[in-house]
Amino acid sequence: MKILFVGESWIVHMIHTKGYDSFTSTKYEEGATYLLACLREQDIDVTYMPAHEVQVRFPQTLEELQAYDAIVLSDVGANTFLLQNPTFYQFQMLPNALELVKQYVSEGGGLLMVGGYLTFMGIEGKANYKNTCLSEVLPVTMMDNDDRVEMPSGFSPVVSRTHPLVENLGEWPRLLGYNKLTAKSEAEELLSHGGDAILTVGKYGKGNTAAFASDCSPHWGSPEFMNWKHYSDFWSNLIKYLKYAA
Repeated sequence: MKILFVGESWIVHMIHTKGYDSFTSTKYEEGATYLLACLREQDIDVTYMPAHEVQVRFPQTLEELQAYDAIVLSDVGANTFLLQNPTFYQFQMLPNALELVKQYVSEGGGLLMVGGYLTFMGIEGKANYKNTCLSEVLPVTMMDNDDRVEMPSGFSPVVSRTHPLVENLGEWPRLLGYNKLTAKSEAEELLSHGGDAILTVGKYGKGNTAAFASDCSPHWGSPEFMNWKHYSDFWSNLIKYLKYAA
């Protein structure tokens, strides 16, 4: 199985103040290194596209996207796809990348969105996926604005219905937050917390879709979750579901 995993990267710009003087430093980080290693160990061929590369390297045609069995979007907002460099700086007209993803799923591709500060609606509503065509594709209904639910004391999702993706996993480890989502009526809510959908699967056209409301890495993805014995199997099975589910 071959997937395109997009996002889970960021640049931190810091100001160090030491008495009268200060200086700046910058560092680049990636959050999905462990997850991607787990997927590759499960014989999933991963092409990783960090968030900052989307604006210059995201596929421009449906045929390019169809080289992959599934696309995973994690912690990268809609603006990154809609305001690519040639459009924002050179005012060029380009194919709408999210419309391409919608068509890709409709024709049989898989799509998973993973929660975070810049997925679904995200912090201050800046991820803004509800106001894009992917709101039709995803198996969940999003809020209108900031959808973060911070849980500093931790919470464990509970199984909402019997399904192979969540069977035999035992009690879930605690997570530190999630995006507030509601499963669409035609979708299957598999994990929940307090009436909110944590894991939802569905279909759009010929393709399979999934939404995981919490994170695959810190900070919402707690050390307890990252060290969970079922971590690798859960993610690999979820991604394989996007291709193989009937």
